[in-house]
Amino acid sequence: MPKLIAIVEDEPAIRDNYTDYLTRQGYRVNGYASRQAASSAFGRQLPDLVILDIGLLGEPDAGFELCRELRSRSANLPIIFLTARDDEFDTVSGLRLGADDYLTKSISLPQIAARIAALFRRLDALQTQQSSDNILTPGSLRLDLDRLTAHWREQPVELTLTEFWMVHALARHPGHVRSRDQLMEEANILVDAASVSTHIKRIRQKFQQLDAGFSAIDAVYGAGYRWLENGQS
Repeated sequence: MPKLIAIVEDEPAIRDNYTDYLTRQGYRVNGYASRQAASSAFGRQLPDLVILDIGLLGEPDAGFELCRELRSRSANLPIIFLTARDDEFDTVSGLRLGADDYLTKSISLPQIAARIAALFRRLDALQTQQSSDNILTPGSLRLDLDRLTAHWREQPVELTLTEFWMVHALARHPGHVRSRDQLMEEANILVDAASVSTHIKRIRQKFQQLDAGFSAIDAVYGAGYRWLENGQS
């Protein structure tokens, strides 16, 4: 069955334009104009991917609230912000809430479709790993590639799809430095370098909530990041 995409956008012409284009790309698409309508629908069934605007029908931060709500329901659901707000604060806020991508409405429809396809490719790739490679256990980390779950010292770490894939890209080569460009390439994500740093910061925070001494993700000045198998620099 085709993937189901939800678009939460209060401008009918924009919503209809996205819906028509993505339907022609082979997706099923449901559109919602308000936070309340979307929230009600998501309570009945979660889609396979969600595209959110931030301001909705007089609620300036409704998209942020929806993102927070969706993340409480699913750590792996792909979420994309698509908004006219291009302020760096909004971008960082969206990513910190757990969005996988943050796009402005100046982006073309083919580029939006490419971002969506990249997220679905990553999800499919993780779910179709060969059984001999479905568990990755460098040091105290345990990644289950079938279930898309992460554990640190036997405690579950609630990672988004993007965060899981970035940890996987680092942890499968412990000690090897990965530049931001390499992380984007290996994790098959389409974001800018600053967004990679924001994702890394959020990932660290999640591990540190479980283990205040967590230091397995090492920043190498001017080069990128590496995973330290024993968590020591």
